[in-house]
Amino acid sequence: MHSLSARIGVDQVGIEERVARFKARSIKTTAKEEGIKLAISMIDLTTLEGKDTPGKVRQLCEKALRPAVDYPELPRVAAVCVYPNFIALAKKQLEGSGIKVACVSTSFPAAQVPLSVKLDDVRRAVELGADEVDMVINRGAFLAGEYNLVFDEIARVKEICGDVHLKVILETGELETYDNIRKASFLAMEAGADFIKTSTGKAAVNATMGNTLVMLEAIRDYYDETGIPIGMKPAGGIRTSKEALHYLVMVKETLGDAWLNPNYFRFGASTLLNDLLMQYAKVKTGAYQSADYFSIA
Repeated sequence: MHSLSARIGVDQVGIEERVARFKARSIKTTAKEEGIKLAISMIDLTTLEGKDTPGKVRQLCEKALRPAVDYPELPRVAAVCVYPNFIALAKKQLEGSGIKVACVSTSFPAAQVPLSVKLDDVRRAVELGADEVDMVINRGAFLAGEYNLVFDEIARVKEICGDVHLKVILETGELETYDNIRKASFLAMEAGADFIKTSTGKAAVNATMGNTLVMLEAIRDYYDETGIPIGMKPAGGIRTSKEALHYLVMVKETLGDAWLNPNYFRFGASTLLNDLLMQYAKVKTGAYQSADYFSIA
């Protein structure tokens, strides 16, 4: 890691105090409606289960295209995220919609295979037409201090991706400290990440506001040094509209309005969308709809 900023330690108490302030914010009804729409437009609607089927992926794509039939004013989601075997199917279902097809790669989620296997995984995803590739860093190597190895893996993956957007998953729940999360964020950005992402959604601890804030501040400091804007994607564990809105407030106050769009901020989610739809219905009608009212994502 070459950046001097990467070596600055993280004030853990300061991070947790700021997160507590973000969580205490109340949001007015008019701002809530716009915030919900914005959050929907930022979702990477995701299914990453061993029991995924073509039918489930088709259903997910339909949900991405029409989140709620009764509210046609709502935006489409940003992307659908699937395993590589479903890229072609998702591309066909979403053709012409502007919704991106993202896929996980590099032997997600553990990434415990040789580099040659990881690179073949990425090459196949690109050949199948993925718009975005979500890779996982080698956490074991990172925690052992083998930073050059981790950097080189990311750089090799980005070389194969070319113009395909690369999201680098840090798996923050396994990095142990905020200082490590900051170091890994800079390492990923310097190696070529277009986005940095908290988690696979498969670890014991996934996205938290604290981990995300550390990464947002790293993005801010990297941008101040280089002028290069990097995207951010918290993933796993964000389930409610209230949480999503708190994340958006945090992004606005840390990075500014330029990051408040799907080009630079995404939510990795499978259950968040339905809660956003329920809250939107509440804002519009004054009454909650049952979760069963909306199709299962």
